[in-house]
Amino acid sequence: MSFNDYETLTVSVGEYADRVATISIDRPEARNALNAEVRRELSAALEAFEDDDEVRVLVLTGVEAANAFVAGADVTELRERTLLEQREASRRPRIYERVDALSMPVIARINGHALGGGCELAQACDVRIAVEDAKLGQPEINLGIIPGGGGTQRLTRLVGEGHAMRLVLSGELIDATEAQEIGLVDEVYPAEELDDRVYELAGAMAEKSPIALELGKQAVRASSRMDLESGIDYEAELFVQLFATDDKNEGIDAFLEGRDPEFTGT
Repeated sequence: MSFNDYETLTVSVGEYADRVATISIDRPEARNALNAEVRRELSAALEAFEDDDEVRVLVLTGVEAANAFVAGADVTELRERTLLEQREASRRPRIYERVDALSMPVIARINGHALGGGCELAQACDVRIAVEDAKLGQPEINLGIIPGGGGTQRLTRLVGEGHAMRLVLSGELIDATEAQEIGLVDEVYPAEELDDRVYELAGAMAEKSPIALELGKQAVRASSRMDLESGIDYEAELFVQLFATDDKNEGIDAFLEGRDPEFTGT
């Protein structure tokens, strides 16, 4: 599928920073709500970038016309599903696991409200940078359900059990400033500064060895999924693996020679 063929996504590569791809969810009439078509096309785009050696970092966001990052799941789809249909729809890997498992770093550019499934999608990313007037939360409890895209698990790991309980059980929304204070987002900026920071960070990452980026992401992810001793062993093994790469030699040689490295991903 060509990038121009997507109905619910806008995709660009290198437009804002070298080796950086941007996927914008494009359903402004539904405030970028996640329906089956968005999930299908987003999965296809992620798979395409996973196999693209020219892309080292991905930025995930929503189109500006929606005034939202992702306002949630498509509630009309949820209303019509039976238990068996939802069990099938909940089979992994879902879009949240696909974002989580992507080998390259993924930055959530939270340019508006990130609610329900949208908040869960942001949680699956590696770094979250939000515009200051964004709202975030897990309001599923207001519909008589709970988060089902990993929100009770990733949110708790990010903000702690108390804050997760508060947000999941009350359904209340919080602003970006509070989200940063409790650890749900990493940085907050005014709208006019958001892109400068997102693509400054994405571009800095994209200059690095793609192999080191992948293994560094794996190691950090492991810190919340393994006990300490197992995590240290895992980190050490990944560290050792990098000594088989040309990029390790190039990085050290460049440092010793006082020049910028030219990483090739080998």
